[in-house]
Amino acid sequence: MDSKKLDIARNRKGFIAALDQSGGSTPKALRLYGIDEDKYSSEDEMFKLVHEMRTRIIKAPSFNKDHILGAILFEQTIDREIDGMKTADYLWNKLEILPFVKVDQGLADLDNGVQLMKEMTKLDSLLERAKERGIFGTKMRSVIKEFDCVGIKEVVKQQFDYAKKIIAKGFVPIIEPEVDIHAEYKGEIEKILLNELKENIEKLAKDDFIMLKLTLPEEDNLYLPLYDYENVLRIVALSGGYTREESNERLGRNHRVVASFSRALTEGAKASMTDEEFNKHMEESINSIYKESIK
Repeated sequence: MDSKKLDIARNRKGFIAALDQSGGSTPKALRLYGIDEDKYSSEDEMFKLVHEMRTRIIKAPSFNKDHILGAILFEQTIDREIDGMKTADYLWNKLEILPFVKVDQGLADLDNGVQLMKEMTKLDSLLERAKERGIFGTKMRSVIKEFDCVGIKEVVKQQFDYAKKIIAKGFVPIIEPEVDIHAEYKGEIEKILLNELKENIEKLAKDDFIMLKLTLPEEDNLYLPLYDYENVLRIVALSGGYTREESNERLGRNHRVVASFSRALTEGAKASMTDEEFNKHMEESINSIYKESIK
């Protein structure tokens, strides 16, 4: 593993931009951007439009290494180009921003109060492509919706089982066991999750490095003890449906946790904006998220 990239992942100030909307969430992302379904007639056209949106974000002047330490990409994005360069190459070689790729294939049906990840039948081939594309790490998401100890344990076990396979291929996995922000007993769920994370981290080998992407907790700094483990390079937070204002407010109360926002990052950005308007909007968004990520 590249020592410079590991140092950035562990120590650089800034946050991770989540630009990994997949097939299921892309229409919503485009709607929020001001592009309705009647503006495209095929999946190819849809993904072309969302890549144009992502390209516009990445090329905004404020999207730079002084604010952003990494960006999570959708699988198709790693095969697309920005200014003649593969997206990951553009991020690393031009901007010195770490590229990650979303590797999960979506969520299974609700069982035991959670949605596990579907079996990752394409993981090996995707990791081979990711290696060719210069990807640094991966991200995979499951969701905890109810207070169910069995389900929470299953979520964390599955995440770490896949994480070990990903580490063995030379990547740093971002483990994302999201807690639904509307879950009843959310605070109690998070305490059980913390204990499960500790148990699984303790089983990792010395040089098995991971990052954790977690819902902003009800108890401030709940997850801070996870930094006691050298394996944990960084704890990042998802916005999970909170507005950018609330996400930032909660983020600022959780020390050493940095943002990995998707919807909150792009909130209010529109395709109809001029480049000047768009860049100004992104600058305000990025600066506000960065400010709370360095507390």
